[in-house]
Amino acid sequence: MNQALASEIKIRLPAWCIEFMATLPKHLETDQAKMELAVSLSRQNVERDTGGPFAAVVTAIDTGQLIAIGVNRVEPDSCSSAHGEIVALSLAQTRMRNWNLAEVNPAPLELTTSCEPCAMCLGAIPWSGVARLLCGATKGDAEITGFDEGERIPDWIGMLNRRGIDVVTELMQPQAARVLKDYAKKGARIYNP
Repeated sequence: MNQALASEIKIRLPAWCIEFMATLPKHLETDQAKMELAVSLSRQNVERDTGGPFAAVVTAIDTGQLIAIGVNRVEPDSCSSAHGEIVALSLAQTRMRNWNLAEVNPAPLELTTSCEPCAMCLGAIPWSGVARLLCGATKGDAEITGFDEGERIPDWIGMLNRRGIDVVTELMQPQAARVLKDYAKKGARIYNP
């Protein structure tokens, strides 16, 4: 093989996300508004065939300032780590120019995700520096759809709490789970190792 080794990666939000961001408010005042956005992003990602049925939003806890959005880009960008949470956290870190979101102004920040974190995303959350996690659909909802979410310690919420991260689960769970079901019903690829 004569191809040069890859020297960079690019994970890009789809064009519709860029246009959609221009219509968003600068602040999301309530947990409900944050989750509505995450679920809307996950649904649009499915309907527009631009990735898997997962999305996330990073906001400031105190003001609701919108810092970043992310949608699942595993298939389109050929990157197994391009989950909605990782994309949103990475874009927030890029915007804030700091890998540790606990050190940025307007910290503390929170991650709102359309589904509870898989094993990989669960590992990334404490290292990102967010202080709060809001989840929609459950791990079980994703697994019923066919996704392999990986192994998670039974007390994953307690583990995050002990690291200073507040966790809220099943916020708008029926709406978030519906996106997963619609993705599977559509016959879209359920990508697993």
